Amino acid sequence: MLKKIGKVTVNYEFHNLKSDTTIILLHGWGQNIEMMKPLGEKYQKYFNVLYLDLPGFGQSSEPDDAWDTLQYVSFLKNFIEELKLDKIILIGHSFGGRIALLYASLYQVEKLICLASPYCKELTKESWKVKVYKKLKNVPVLNIIANYIRKTNGSSDYNNATLIMRGVLVKAINTNLTEDVKKIKAPTLLIWGENDTAVPVKRAYELGNLIKDAGVIVYSGASHYAYLERLGEIINVIDSFLGVHR
Repeated sequence: MLKKIGKVTVNYEFHNLKSDTTIILLHGWGQNIEMMKPLGEKYQKYFNVLYLDLPGFGQSSEPDDAWDTLQYVSFLKNFIEELKLDKIILIGHSFGGRIALLYASLYQVEKLICLASPYCKELTKESWKVKVYKKLKNVPVLNIIANYIRKTNGSSDYNNATLIMRGVLVKAINTNLTEDVKKIKAPTLLIWGENDTAVPVKRAYELGNLIKDAGVIVYSGASHYAYLERLGEIINVIDSFLGVHR
């Protein structure tokens, strides 16, 4: 289904059991509704379940400028109010988890589940190519060389994005939610893969210390997509967290 929220058109699926509680699943960068269905489908008999393509992804339109994380949170709040949803459980993976963290710091949620969700900037050692790019990018003529360096050295997420979504990505990875997550009151479950190279597992333990009521579960040998690689095990853990009895 498509719905207009402000200036964006949102693609979503809503499995409505007429429950007073709705699970909302927020996908990661470059993903869409389908990436969250293997998890969400397990709960469609117990709760209302809402999947959506975040603006700029899947079949949803892009924002008209580069949104920051707070703007995505404001969009989500408006979407929830438009559907007149009551009690909310947020489940977010990676980029979607970043949005979920900030949302839960500002608004009431019943429970929060974050899957490999970044909350601060990852510091990486710059390669010589990146250093050269920074020096050349604003120099006429030489910026052609700089753009080549960016394309051959930049992340695939950045290179595959449109101009607006590149701006969104830059704002997201430079956002620090350290002080925000301290305000989260909802019971929170943090699920990570031990071998996550996108969001290191140390971030899970840091978040566990920053959020008042949080538990951390790490899966050995799993990656940034631990929630899919260990789906059966994770369903059992989430069942316990949500009080689901199958």
